[in-house]
Amino acid sequence: MSTEIIGIAAGICTAISLLPQLIKIIREKEARNISLFYLVILLAGLSLWIWYGILREDLPIIATNITSIVLNIAIIILGIRYKRRER
Repeated sequence: MSTEIIGIAAGICTAISLLPQLIKIIREKEARNISLFYLVILLAGLSLWIWYGILREDLPIIATNITSIVLNIAIIILGIRYKRRER
């Protein structure tokens, strides 16, 4: 198994790990237990991974972390929206 395949598989797993949380927020329209601080730190880390991928010209790192960022931003937006509703 090539290292690129392992990297792609790891990136896909990392990226889709946010999907269950996003689906839960959308279904329940509730984000009371979401830590926005955690998501902001994760966003910073994902951004650094993309920068690293660009410097290395490593498309799998760039693509999978962009996917993670999109899901993370969606969770942050919905988290803020639903936390405001709960007040």
